[in-house]
Amino acid sequence: MEKVKIGVIQMGLKTGTDLDPAAIRDAMNEAHLPLIEQAAEQGVQVLCFQEVFNQPYFCPSQDKKWYDAAERVPEGPTCQMMQKLAAKHRMVIIVPIYEETVTGIYYNTAAVFDADGSYLGKYHKTHIPQVAGFWEKFYFKPGQSNWPVFDTAYGKIGVYICYDRHFPEGWRALALNGAEIIFNPSATVAGLSQYLWELEQPASAAANGCFIAAINRVGTEAPWNIGEFYGSSYIANPRGEIEAQASAKDDELLVHEVDLAMVREIRNNWQFFRDRRPETYTRLTDGE
Repeated sequence: MEKVKIGVIQMGLKTGTDLDPAAIRDAMNEAHLPLIEQAAEQGVQVLCFQEVFNQPYFCPSQDKKWYDAAERVPEGPTCQMMQKLAAKHRMVIIVPIYEETVTGIYYNTAAVFDADGSYLGKYHKTHIPQVAGFWEKFYFKPGQSNWPVFDTAYGKIGVYICYDRHFPEGWRALALNGAEIIFNPSATVAGLSQYLWELEQPASAAANGCFIAAINRVGTEAPWNIGEFYGSSYIANPRGEIEAQASAKDDELLVHEVDLAMVREIRNNWQFFRDRRPETYTRLTDGE
């Protein structure tokens, strides 16, 4: 299949953060349902949500309350719901979620369900920041997923999560493993890194000859108020061009058809994979 219709959903938090995480989860899952139905009506074949899509971005705090937001994958209630929707709509669904693997071990995870509802696997966020406003190491163990690429009904897809996008090595590893489309669900606010939002990922798409779909939430989240999540979700092609983009402030389903034939065309034109020299890059992997 060369042409694939993909969709991404950006959304603001629908409850106060004083509620129990389970109540927030249920409200956010419910809020996504109309947009998932719209995606199905528009023929979306691969759909992705924002980072930890059904909870606030709680990492400005260091509060054990939020450990209760973690679910099992794929056995938890959110994955079970999305698995049924994937089968119902013949739609691949990527579910970025807070995951508990065993008691006390938590990951920032994206679960992937194929168009028949089968669970294909998951990616664990690899790079975990630990700076003011983003105390992620309090909540997430760094992943070692070995750069999985999921061979779905509609193409080969990879996932890279938020802060991962600043590290070019993972984009390349996913592309070398066969990814044609890479999704980057994020939670990022205006300020220090906003100018990179439309710079890094299109550049990575061009460097690796693949499509990249970048998803960001919208709005502000009290009581932390670390800034405004600026949405602006988009889809970049293998030339590094942004082909479609969502608004900066609104809940939105962005739908766009991509032509996977461009992956072969651009990689054959540039031959970056042929001309790379991994034997000369040992400085990248020799530790300190």
